[in-house]
Order: sequence, then structure tokens, then C-alpha cells
Amino acid sequence: MPLLERPWILGSAAAYVVVLLAIGAWAARRTRSAGDFFIAGQRLGLVVTALATMEFSGFVFLGGAGLTYRIGVASMWIIAPVAFTSALLCWTVGKRLRLLAEARQIYTVPEALAARYRSRLVQGLAAVAVAVGAVGYLAAQVLALGVLVETVFATRPVLGEWSPIVAMAAGLVIVVLYGVAGGMVAGAYTDVFQGAVMMAAAAAVFVQALKVTGGLGEMTRTIAASDAFGPRFLDPLGGVPALTAYGFFFVFGVGVLGQPHMLHKFLMLGDPAKLRWFPATLAVSQVVCLLLWFGVGLAVPALVAAGRLEPLANPDDAAPRFLLGFAPEALAGLVLTGVLAAIMSTTSSLINIAAAAVVRDLPRALGRRVQNELRGGRMAVVGLAVLAALLAWSYGDLIALLGTFAFGTFAAALAPALAVGLNWRRVTASAAAASIAVGLVANLGLELASRRAALGGWLAAGALPSAVALAASFLTLMGVTWWTGRRGPAAALDRDVEAVMEM
Repeated sequence: MPLLERPWILGSAAAYVVVLLAIGAWAARRTRSAGDFFIAGQRLGLVVTALATMEFSGFVFLGGAGLTYRIGVASMWIIAPVAFTSALLCWTVGKRLRLLAEARQIYTVPEALAARYRSRLVQGLAAVAVAVGAVGYLAAQVLALGVLVETVFATRPVLGEWSPIVAMAAGLVIVVLYGVAGGMVAGAYTDVFQGAVMMAAAAAVFVQALKVTGGLGEMTRTIAASDAFGPRFLDPLGGVPALTAYGFFFVFGVGVLGQPHMLHKFLMLGDPAKLRWFPATLAVSQVVCLLLWFGVGLAVPALVAAGRLEPLANPDDAAPRFLLGFAPEALAGLVLTGVLAAIMSTTSSLINIAAAAVVRDLPRALGRRVQNELRGGRMAVVGLAVLAALLAWSYGDLIALLGTFAFGTFAAALAPALAVGLNWRRVTASAAAASIAVGLVANLGLELASRRAALGGWLAAGALPSAVALAASFLTLMGVTWWTGRRGPAAALDRDVEAVMEM
């Protein structure tokens, strides 16, 4: 549809750009030091921090509906853990990270691990894991941004096969300029804007999905009766092998404890006493936003089954096709604007966390320091964005699958060392280092092998590479801790770290 025939969508996009530029300009004026750039000066309030931690992005808002279209209701195993992850995240890891930041000048998750284990090796390995996982996550956002820009501005008829590449490039330029200027301050306050927009929009889209399809009962009956989908689509284990579904639940339930882009937000909270309200605030916002995944994920197959929508060549087009074809233009504009805000906020946060790993954690792990970390961080943003764009262009799969790989990388490498290490003092530095290394290498190796179909025979059918890597990382941590414990008492902790672990 020509752009001029979609004034509400154009108006929403224009309004979002104005808000984005205003937040970026305001944030740039407040970003005067490395502390401002990496942890927003450690002065954010509860609501801002909770909405920033929510981190729902193109992975959820575009990838979720696309993955549901491909594998059915089995995709819900990814979001089912939301029922408990907010409390688990806060009280298992988040609380101790924030208290560590109260005791020391800590800007990053690898720095917190270095404080816990008194090991530069642990810090360096964690920094590598953060950088690798962040590039994967950024690639998912770049891919989502390309889909969104291409859909909203209808570039395919004009640019042909170059349309996705040009759309991703245009979005990438915006991301780089935004991340370089405003740092984490810009990311956090864009999170607030997108969180508020998406909670309202997700609820409205869910109601619209029920209205268009005749309700949840009619929606499911239409899907079950169709030849294209059938009852198997609605079976919780029907679309994928059981090991894949359980792997999703394991990775996204336990693996949340290793997500630096979420954990980093705890370092930014101004008052640690407000942590008691954090789980409820985060959980409510997450559940409301996930209505979009559930509603559009079922509505699009129902519309295709009823012959009201053409079958999708690319499952990632599910959400845009529904919004542009079956939602009022004002609502479509609001949602697409909110999705754009979600992608931008997540990208801004991730790219700055990865930049911190490159210019702060890695040099310190090697016994060096970057003299001007603010300037170095901004330079790192550009390089990481280019790497992410190259990965997005070469990966050639769904947004959700690329996001799952990135989430799994963080989970396998960091969750055991953080979740167990911050709660059990007997975990040693050697155990943490081994766990991080095994998790990172296993996830990368298994993912590469699975894409080359080289896993046949030695991985059970349907086993999720990131779930296997996460389990291997936990076993490594516990095994090395037990082995080193036989050889002598655990190393003493620094007094401030010991005090934090006892709280």
C-alpha cells in the first residue's frame, strides 16, 4: 500500500522519531562520564528500572508470532517461565548485584564476577561471552528492524531484492547514532517510553485479534479444522519434539539468570530498598506485553486457515501482516511504533553493554586500562553494530531463532557462575572460569553443528543446543567445585563480598 494512503502509520512513525530524537538529545547532555554511559549514573527509579529490565524487543513482538506460525503453540514454552522469572531474577542474582554495586564501583556484570571470584580470568571470559551473545542479540534486532522498516515504508516494490538489506542498513545507522550519543541513559528512558506504549498496544491488539477471529474458541476451532495446520498446531508438544519444548522452558526459565542486558539494569537502580517491589512491577508489565505474542500468534494461522489471509512466505511477517490488514490504522501505527521503540531500546542497551565488555572488562582482565572509556565505548558501538549487521545478513533464519541462540549463549556462559556463585561461597574461581568457557564453547559449537546438520547420531532428536550447553555449564561448575573442594578449603572472600552474600 502506498505510504500516503497510511497517514496514521506515517504519523505515528514521525511522532516516534521526534520522541526518539528528544530522548537522545536529552540523554546526550546527561552523558558526561563512563558511569553515565554504562550505568546511567546509577540514579534510576523503580518504574524506569523495571520497564528497562523487561527488555521485550523484536524477538518478542515480531519473532514470537512468526515462531508460533512455524511451530504452533509449542512456542509458548519460551514465554511460560514469565510466571516466575521476575522473582527468580530479582532475589537470586539481581539483589546481590545491586548490593555489590553499593559496595564497589561496578559498571558491568563481568566486573561483578571479578569481585566475587577475585579473578581476572573469570572477568575476561565473561566479557567475551557478553560480547559474543550481544552481537547475536543485536543481529536479531537488526533483522527485526529490517522487517519493520521494509513493511512500514513499503520498500520492496521500489528496491526489489535489495529491500531487506537497505532496510536493515537504514535502521542500523539510526541505532549507531543513538547508541553513540546517549549511552545507557538513552536506552533506559527509551525503554520507559516503549514499555508504556507496548503495554497499552499489546492489550488492544489482543482484543482486536479476538474480535477479528470471533473469539478464542472460534480461533482454535478454525485452526484445528484446517489442512494447513490441524489439531497438531494446538498441541503444546505437537509442533516440536518434546526435548525442544522442555529445552525452551529450561533455557528461558533458568537461563534468565545469566542475561546481562537484564541484570545490568539492577546496577542502575538508585535505591536498593525499592527492590522489594521489583518482581511484581516487572511481572505485570511482562504478562501484559506477551498478550501480543499469544493473540497475534494464534490469530494469523486462524485467518490463513479461513482463507482471509494468504499463507506467509516468511513467518516473521505474521505480526506486520495482521496489523496492516486487520487492525485499525491508528492501532497499527501505535503498535508498529511501539515495536520500533522496543527494538531501539533493546539495541541501545545491548550495544552499550557489549561496548563496556570490550573497552572496560577485557582490558582490565589483561591488566590494562583504556584511558578514555567514554570515547572508547562510543567507538566500540560502531564496530559491534557492523558485526551484528553481518551476522543478521548471513544467518538467514527467523528472528526468534536468532534471538534464542543469543539468549542461550548468555544463559550457558553466565547463569551458573552468577546464580550459584553469588549464593554459595564454596564455588571457586576455577569452577566459574571452567563453567563460562564450557558454556560458551558448547553453545557456539552445537549451534554451528546444528546449522550444518552435523549433530546426527550423538545428540538426541530435538535437543536444543543452548539447553545442552546450559546443562553442561552447570555440571562443570558443580563438578569442578567438588573436585577443588577435595584439595583444600575454599578461597576466602573479600569482606564486602562476603557481607553481600550473607544478606
